[in-house]
Amino acid sequence: MKIYDVAVIGGGSAGVMAALRVVLNNDECLFFPGSPKDKKKSRAFWVTKVENMPAHLDYKKGIEEPNKQSLDWLAEGPFKEKFIWKKNCGVVSITKKEDGIFHLTDNKNETYQARFVILCTGVMDVQPEIQGSIEPIYPYANIQLADYCLRCDGHHVLNKKIAVLGHTTSAAWVGIMLFERYQCPEVSLITNGAKTNFDEESLSLMKKYNFKIIEEPIKEIIGDPKQGQLEGFLCGENKIPADYAFIALGMIVYNGLAKMLSANLDQRGFVITDNKGKSSVEGLYVAGDLRANTKKQIYTAWDTAVDSADEINVLIRRKKRITT
Repeated sequence: MKIYDVAVIGGGSAGVMAALRVVLNNDECLFFPGSPKDKKKSRAFWVTKVENMPAHLDYKKGIEEPNKQSLDWLAEGPFKEKFIWKKNCGVVSITKKEDGIFHLTDNKNETYQARFVILCTGVMDVQPEIQGSIEPIYPYANIQLADYCLRCDGHHVLNKKIAVLGHTTSAAWVGIMLFERYQCPEVSLITNGAKTNFDEESLSLMKKYNFKIIEEPIKEIIGDPKQGQLEGFLCGENKIPADYAFIALGMIVYNGLAKMLSANLDQRGFVITDNKGKSSVEGLYVAGDLRANTKKQIYTAWDTAVDSADEINVLIRRKKRITT
């Protein structure tokens, strides 16, 4: 069976940049962007506008469209022989043999081998359940009246009434930072029936800023997403006004493949690496949101992907010097 230089797993910002850099380094790249099911679980699938990245403003799908443009160029351009694009394929299992080669199986039960792997499977935000379902939030998230990332979308709330959905200190700080940055006239923190877990500092600041803390479950979202309107949330018998919502319930970390290889993880489930993305497993590199201690942003995903691809290229070239 053929052994590829590098397998890149994941089709978001980190995965596409990793593939691009591997190929531009003139190394062979086996690229798994994910199955249709994988893609629907990714952040990239749900992000429309990207306003905090130069040159992304014109894309209707702010991550997917520029990624596809890069991949099409790789598939048709001068390095196309180096780019093996396994469309609609995701990796479902991975092992490393005694000879140091990674063995990968995709969702179509095809198997592959690679000397190095760059894992870019990322994260997904936890969604709020309303009346037992996460479906009600999606129409508002799809038009960014419900947001998740302070750096990406915090500017939307300038001078707006906001509701933060969450019950931990992290959720409290989302509200505090939005209030301090964007002069929100009213901030409500909705725990949706969950028990609160705030530290003393955040509690003190929320009191100082007159935050409302609502512990009743959400019965209904009030608004009309077809008209681009969010009015608020019905909690118990009370309507909580909000022009925008921020979801602060944590992240689902897609670390299943890293776990299969017994890579070291931090307490939150992110993969621990060195500054080049090298994990505790020889030959396994991690880029993007899955990597511990990084900003969860497009530009940091690109940076970590380039670091990993370039480090792998160093190792490939070094081995060729010895063997030729």
